[in-house]
Amino acid sequence: MYRRHCAAAAMTLVCALAVLASPVQAFAAPTPPESADGGGKSLEQVRAEIDELYLEAGAATDAYNLAEEKAKKQSGELVELAQSIVEGQAKIAALKNRAGAQAREEYRNAGLPPGARLMLSGDPQLFLDGISRTRQGQQATKGLLEELTRTQQDLETYTKDASTNWTKLEANRVKQAKAKKKINAQIAAAKKLESRLEKEERARLLEMEREAARQAQTAWLDSGALKEINRDASPLGKKAVAFATAQIGKPYVWGAEGPKSYDCSGLTSQAWAAAGRPIPRTSQEQWRLLPHIAIEDMRPGDLIIYHADATHVGMYVGNGQIIHAPRPGRDVTLAGAGSMQILGVVRPDA
Repeated sequence: MYRRHCAAAAMTLVCALAVLASPVQAFAAPTPPESADGGGKSLEQVRAEIDELYLEAGAATDAYNLAEEKAKKQSGELVELAQSIVEGQAKIAALKNRAGAQAREEYRNAGLPPGARLMLSGDPQLFLDGISRTRQGQQATKGLLEELTRTQQDLETYTKDASTNWTKLEANRVKQAKAKKKINAQIAAAKKLESRLEKEERARLLEMEREAARQAQTAWLDSGALKEINRDASPLGKKAVAFATAQIGKPYVWGAEGPKSYDCSGLTSQAWAAAGRPIPRTSQEQWRLLPHIAIEDMRPGDLIIYHADATHVGMYVGNGQIIHAPRPGRDVTLAGAGSMQILGVVRPDA
């Protein structure tokens, strides 16, 4: 009965994993909220609204990426648990076969206990040798039963762990779906705002975006932030910078980590993976888990984390510049390190 239960559990896991191998179902972007066009607001107000929508989309992208990473990990653990269940079932079957062989041996000996057979032999030496063999047999039987019990307990643990991981996996898939829905909504709303503008207004909007970045960079440089920043990249940092530089011009796509497109943390995580130092996938996890350093100690290859919620990241490449994947509709590019609100700096190879 127990074996049938475990076999059913293993089959359920195998079928479930086949489902997990398929891509997450695409969700149609919901109708974005209505917003006043350029006629109802100044171009600066429209720009601010678009920026806010993309910031919110960036935060949702980080949530999506984190849920995806957890789902990948849990899916891998489920595969291992399913294999352990199958191996445990095979081991139990083998142990039961061994126990059956011992029972059949007892039957062939007319069902007499080993001690009785020895007493009837009439040979003292055979009797003494038989006692030793009997003790060995008893120990083997005891060991067989103990191993069978341990294997059954392990199988119960594997099945319980698989159930727990399946629950967590489903929860993260729900988080992915919600984050994806929000990302699509925010991007659609931003694009809708831009589509309402005339061609000349869109050109002015782009120039306003660039001017705001220039002003922020100038203010950052004027603060003296670069006075002490003159360190060389580490050997691994040079490799990471070289990888990031080679991606300039490739489009931003949320959730992407190459090779044809990237989001912000997809670019930085892949750059450091190429350098031989794997780091967390999302900007928030990079900020949370990697060593923090002072801005004045920054060197090329370090990662600058942006915004209060750590939802954007760029790689410092020297001379006050970063390489980053900005947002949907933009390409991987070189930008001023101070062109956005800096939260702090982390060093993957500290």
